Amino acid sequence: MKRLIRRFSTLTKDRYPDLKRGSFSSLQDKDVQFFESILNKNQVITDADEVQSYNIDWLKANCGYSSIVLKPRTTEQVSAILKHCNERKLAVCPQGGNTGLVGGGVPVFDEIIISTSLMNKIINLNTLTGVLTCQSGCVLESLSNHLKDHGFIMPIDLGAKGSCQIGGNVSTNAGGLRLLRYGSLHSTVLGVQAVLANGDVVDCMNTLKKDNTGYHLKHLFIGSEGTLGLVTEVAIQCPPLPKATNLALLGLSSFEQVLNAFKLARGNLAEILSSCELMDQDSVKVVEKNLGLTCPLPNMPFYMLIETSGSNMSHDEEKLNMFLETCLEQKVILDGFATSEPSKMKVLWEIRERGAEALKEDGNLYTFDVSLPLQNFYEGVGVLEELLKNNDHVIHVNGFGHLGDGNIHLNVSSKDFNAEFLNFVETSIFKWTSKHRGSISAEHGIGFLKPGFLHYSKTAKEIELMKQFKNLLDPQGILNPYKVLPSA
Repeated sequence: MKRLIRRFSTLTKDRYPDLKRGSFSSLQDKDVQFFESILNKNQVITDADEVQSYNIDWLKANCGYSSIVLKPRTTEQVSAILKHCNERKLAVCPQGGNTGLVGGGVPVFDEIIISTSLMNKIINLNTLTGVLTCQSGCVLESLSNHLKDHGFIMPIDLGAKGSCQIGGNVSTNAGGLRLLRYGSLHSTVLGVQAVLANGDVVDCMNTLKKDNTGYHLKHLFIGSEGTLGLVTEVAIQCPPLPKATNLALLGLSSFEQVLNAFKLARGNLAEILSSCELMDQDSVKVVEKNLGLTCPLPNMPFYMLIETSGSNMSHDEEKLNMFLETCLEQKVILDGFATSEPSKMKVLWEIRERGAEALKEDGNLYTFDVSLPLQNFYEGVGVLEELLKNNDHVIHVNGFGHLGDGNIHLNVSSKDFNAEFLNFVETSIFKWTSKHRGSISAEHGIGFLKPGFLHYSKTAKEIELMKQFKNLLDPQGILNPYKVLPSA
């Protein structure tokens, strides 16, 4: 453990010195021996170099000092682990693909890391109904590839699909690029299996679309970020693979015209509209500069990506081309084009999906994931620019996101991390978001970074009820402590 502490100069506990470790037990040799008795030795990782990557998040902004990673393969193994940890009062940190942006998937102190990466079995795909059942550690892209071979797609698509896991997606209620078309995971997840803090298994693995039998307990685990139970299996409704997919890139002069284009897209494309994304000029320029990508429409104040998915290519292409012609005739867009070639679509999606990766190349990324009424969607960038106009700490301020569902990612990049700067910017932007009745977390969750700001989106009564659920299901607080709920 000492070796890990020396290696990182900025542990989470050092960045936030007012944060105190909970009254949990510390890992002992007898605990490691117990874990090795129920798992194979290669499922119990204690080597400091190997544990290191599990301790730090993708943004390199949050870092714990756990000395052990457990990698169960079955629900039964998860149950035995949690039963032991609950009896010993050992805090645990569930971890999927570790792609989160709010510090929810890494330890804050020395919590035991439970990685679901070996729980990666596809259990069944009902090719009649499109219902997929799988373990929680399945990587999203692997599920997408499996489904494609059988004529289906995942209803969720994320930039991190190559490494994020479906259990983490469910636990954070991840949104993604096609929520406009397929809805949130609360609507597409039919069932979950989860293990409670005491080791009890809650089997809500329903595979029916309609089930009106009292409380839908699965919804407690969707979006709870591992604080109420560890999700081990998922049943999800998967739509048919579209036979025709097209993507249009638009260049626009103002955000007012962006809204006009969105209105036209919803009206003219209607049933085939599957995604509507926005990027501002700076976010595209950063991707070009830091990642070497090239945007086919240079120097546009705003960009929109509009995707259509349908069953008839000629019909869909005709509708999309008519939409583009209307936009040009009404001077809504400056320029634009459409393509159905997979290689060209991949390049265009990279420009949007790799925006955070590009900003991270500056050294440090602060990203604020908020949802707002559409008329206020882009105003947050201006608020940040005004707030930070004389701040030497800042390299870039920009915004991109899911226009179709009102979710924008407001971004600030800098050379180094500064906790005081982060708190100042977060407080300012979340107050502004609350004033417009927005949400301080549209899809990334609350994690470790946002519990203190939860009151900007939830009433005191709502937070009280959330704490009551937590105390009922995890009375000792061992599941992902310091996350989601504000401390007393």
